[in-house]
Amino acid sequence: MSERTGWSRAQRRLHWAVALLVPLTLGLGFLMVELPLRPLAPKFLAYQFHKSFGVVVFVLVAWRLLLRWRRGRPAEDAGLPGWQRRAAGVVHGVLYGLLLAVPVLGYLVAASAPGQVPTMVFLLLPVPHVVGPDEARFVLLRVVHLWTAVGLVTLALGHALMALRHHAQGRPVLRAMWRG
Repeated sequence: MSERTGWSRAQRRLHWAVALLVPLTLGLGFLMVELPLRPLAPKFLAYQFHKSFGVVVFVLVAWRLLLRWRRGRPAEDAGLPGWQRRAAGVVHGVLYGLLLAVPVLGYLVAASAPGQVPTMVFLLLPVPHVVGPDEARFVLLRVVHLWTAVGLVTLALGHALMALRHHAQGRPVLRAMWRG
């Protein structure tokens, strides 16, 4: 991995696509569980699109990590105290971990659900379930999926607020992710 002077266009687009999809997916997740069972079509569609967005987030984050491994990242701001650079590294690592873990947990929730509703990415691509229905696993994974998703969005919000703070201080962090 090498250091770069700026983020590539692909890295920036992937960042912003994921930044838009994550809160959209969380909001859809809260909506889908509140929808009544009858009529069934809106609830089914909400679940399928929630799962589809989760798959897309997983793929985009994996792609982003591959690009980061291949292209590197811009040099850190030498004007920041060392503890802030270390904290940013930890936060970024946890964000990437959650961005991958939350969709995987969601997939496992769907796969272990007693009702065995198929997972169809945008109603076109069937995703086979690698585990069977299991009520206890389903109940546990659903709670873990929910709270890791809430943790992801909370951490991402803190990340965004710190980017705005650095921007207000005249640091180029936000500009680098916006324009390269």
